[in-house]
Parts: sequence; C-alpha cells; structure tokens
Amino acid sequence: MSEPALSQCVDLEAHPLDSTSYRQQCKRTLDASGVLCLGGFLRAETIAKLCAEGEAQRHLVYFTDGGHNVYLAPEDPAFDSDHPRNRQVVSSKGCIQTDQIPEASALHVLNDSAVLREFLCAVLDEPALYKYADTLSSINLYFTDEGSELGWYFDNSSFAIALLIQHAEGGGEFEYVRDARNADADDMNYPLVGDEGSLVLFRGRDALHRVTPTTGSRERMLAVLA
Repeated sequence: MSEPALSQCVDLEAHPLDSTSYRQQCKRTLDASGVLCLGGFLRAETIAKLCAEGEAQRHLVYFTDGGHNVYLAPEDPAFDSDHPRNRQVVSSKGCIQTDQIPEASALHVLNDSAVLREFLCAVLDEPALYKYADTLSSINLYFTDEGSELGWYFDNSSFAIALLIQHAEGGGEFEYVRDARNADADDMNYPLVGDEGSLVLFRGRDALHRVTPTTGSRERMLAVLA
C-alpha cells in the first residue's frame, strides 16, 4: 500500500485496510450484526480539521425540513393516511455538497482512495465500487442543529458509508432495525413498521433507521461518501 495521504488521515495501525485477515474480520462483523462501526478510524487531527472545515463552510449549508413516509415514496391511495405505508414522519437537516468541500479536505482523500475502495469491496462483498457520477453528491456533509432529526426511513441504496465528524451535545443517536423488510422480494413488512419502539440494526436498504432529535448548541456533523 502506498497512499501517504491516506495514512495521514486514517489510523492504519488500528485499521489495516489492506490486511486480508482484518477485512475478513470486518466482514464477519457486518454479516453478523448488520452494522460495522470502526472506532478511532480517523486520526484526532483529521477530525479537528474536518470540524474546522465544516464551521468555515457553515454559511453555505442548505436546510430542508419536511415530512415523508418510511419508504421515501409517494403516498399510496390504496391505504389510509395512518397506515404504515403512508404515515408521515419528520426529517430536518442541512447539507453542503462535494463542490463546497475544500479540495485539500481529508474527505476527498478518503473518497479517492483505492485502498479504502478495495477494503469496502471486500467487506461489502461487492465486485467493484466506482465514484458517483453526480459530481455534487460524491461527498455530502450533513448538519443537524438543535431539535433536528431524521425520522424513520429505509435507504434506496443497499449500503451507506458514513463518518461521524462531530457529536451534538445531546441526542443525535442512530437507531436501526435490521431486516425490517425485503425490498428485492417486494415485502414491505407493514406490521413491523407500524409497531412503536426503538430497535437497533443496520444495512440501509432493508434496515429501518433514524437519527433522534439533537439538543444543545453544538451541531452534529456527518459525512456520507457515495
């Protein structure tokens, strides 16, 4: 492996991305629990720089606030408004996109890294991964301020790659329900989605998930790589 820029951003001693045994270990964890959390992935100085970059670009953030159903789909008139298929939840967040992130940012280093991409292919059991064709959406940095939340929803993609840059003072907790539906079999699992309660699991397309409301003056910052 020869990516000096990557080694400056990522603790490769704790997370040897090119190690076959480490990749296999990570894949077993993901397959068993539906989520893989690599603590201490970014170096402390990298996190500090990314927080500073986010604050510097904060004036460019575009905020949205609205309702949706958990399937992120148009309302289906075959069901009433209180049916799990149509029931509305609230999501609010802000975002800066790829062209608003500094060219020297560690987020670009990660997104361009062949080593990281090969690691992800091995863990996700994908034959290949490519940079997103939409040049504005390869890297998004999301901001959630006081009272903001992401209501329960399913992803349209089968997996997501996210990096938590900054915690909110309170709240902002990620909660998920693994295998809540089977999208490929067109099984939307309405009974489970209709139940109240907080369960924890993840693999975005078939995992129901949310981010709880944030509290305090410090915003939560989360980077998503596509």
